[in-house]
Amino acid sequence: MEPGKKNYSSLFFHNAQKKDIVFSCCILLLCVILLFIPTGFENRQATGVEHVEGKVVAVDNSQFREYGLVLSGSQRIDVEVLAGRWKGRILSTGNHFLGKMDLDRVFEIGDRTLLNISTQGDIVAWANAADHYRLRVELILLVIFACFLLFYGGFFGFQAILSFFFTALTVWKLMIPAMLRGIDPIILSFITVSILSAAILFLVAGLNKKGVVALLGATIGLAITSVMALCFTEPFNINGAVRPFSETLLYAGFINLNLTRIFIAGVVLSASGAVMDLSMDISAAMNEIVSLNPDISAKKLFLSGNNIGRSVIGTMTTTLLLAYSGGYLAMLMLFMGQGISNSNILNINYTAAEILQTVVGSFGLVLVAPITTVMGTLLYIPKRKKTKTTVEK
Repeated sequence: MEPGKKNYSSLFFHNAQKKDIVFSCCILLLCVILLFIPTGFENRQATGVEHVEGKVVAVDNSQFREYGLVLSGSQRIDVEVLAGRWKGRILSTGNHFLGKMDLDRVFEIGDRTLLNISTQGDIVAWANAADHYRLRVELILLVIFACFLLFYGGFFGFQAILSFFFTALTVWKLMIPAMLRGIDPIILSFITVSILSAAILFLVAGLNKKGVVALLGATIGLAITSVMALCFTEPFNINGAVRPFSETLLYAGFINLNLTRIFIAGVVLSASGAVMDLSMDISAAMNEIVSLNPDISAKKLFLSGNNIGRSVIGTMTTTLLLAYSGGYLAMLMLFMGQGISNSNILNINYTAAEILQTVVGSFGLVLVAPITTVMGTLLYIPKRKKTKTTVEK
């Protein structure tokens, strides 16, 4: 390399070991394989339907009525097809309002829309403007997110991106199709989060004891979380219908699914991220303590790990509370605005479900801290003793 020139490859792979690079390549290969694996439910879609981007070029609002926040009637819109074999063609379609703010959408001239086109040979049978076209802005947001990770983290940022996409693909391509086929959701969710924990923690920590300690702590913590959720869901008298679209799932032809067990699986899946985070924090801190003080005793290392766990638990449990309550902010505002008593609020299905999810997830966090500390003490100390014995000889 010429003097004065930066070796960008060495900057990108700074502190990255060869085995970690190989492991990352394996995860990348798995992501590619998962991307092309069919879910098995593609054939449930209507045949002969193309999904393309369109641009609204004309709008007829003569049948459109607005009563405060409620929309009724319909729009007649002309849409120019921007992709596919019908590119450049103007198709006319209707946009009917249901009177529901979460489902109704109003189109204006210049809006981009996701257009569903049903064809019969070389003839367009009908077209439907499904919704506003958001794929482009979603892709832009993901690219910005990935660029920031790569810029700040280098190779470790690349590993974070890998773990992000591997998690999304595993849940979408493996876990959800398996649930739809009737496999027990609780067992399936635990297996899924265990696999994800192994992949993510070894990507972050590397293939070493630090990753093993974090994985053991996270897996045991998630197992306890699963048992806690299973034990307390029945006394709470909660069924899975409290989740959005759960009841719709039954009407869609999956009548044999157990919504309550799906709810419990969701509790475990939701808590897994925080559990992995806490186990990794404690494992990394204990590893750093041992590397800086190789002669530390097992008791002191255990106490140090416990102190670290106590410091992190408070913020992590609050993180779970804020994450879950944020999704139900409008519901809580409605309860307060209507003057509903606290006893009634706490007994409502939706509120009880959030309490169960938050407390059970937090319980898993409280337990994963001492479990990870114990695992770290058992795995880190033998290495020190072996090194000390070698030096004495």
